Amino acid sequence: MSKPTARVLSRTEFIALIAAIMSLNALAIDVMLPALPHMSEALDVTAENQRQFVISIYMIGFGLGQLVVGPLSDRFGRRAPLLVGIGIYIVAVLAAALASNFAILLAMRFIQGLGASATRVVATAVVRDRFAGRAMAEVMSLVFMVFMVVPVVAPSIGEVLLLVGPWQSIFVFMGTLALVFG
Repeated sequence: MSKPTARVLSRTEFIALIAAIMSLNALAIDVMLPALPHMSEALDVTAENQRQFVISIYMIGFGLGQLVVGPLSDRFGRRAPLLVGIGIYIVAVLAAALASNFAILLAMRFIQGLGASATRVVATAVVRDRFAGRAMAEVMSLVFMVFMVVPVVAPSIGEVLLLVGPWQSIFVFMGTLALVFG
């Protein structure tokens, strides 16, 4: 029995997929901005300045994770680290939605950042694997053009989600998108 061959994505499909994968990170930061007051109220955060830790701790996990994912994707290929990273991201956002206190929420955001680091590292590596020189620069420019729309739109998406559900719905939304893109 012969092994099925993988379909090669068109250039447009490739750019859309890479932009979607990379957008998970931007979404994870900006979609929850409108929910910060709701989260801090629900989790009894008394100092308003502590709300920002939800963003900061995510960024720390995201930065540290890139140091690990890069070498792993070189050693084991691109697909496995990406899928593991997205899996970690999904588990962390669902656990964050169930967080009973602020410390657990922060721990899950750190882990979510670790998982999201795979999206950035692997997406960039895949573009470099497939293109070189001017073609690579052109593809990355198009990817970033799509990617840069997310921080503009994400807070509005967060607001809409808060209109129809509790702050936890934002985490469920992030997990659902990661599942679709992964």
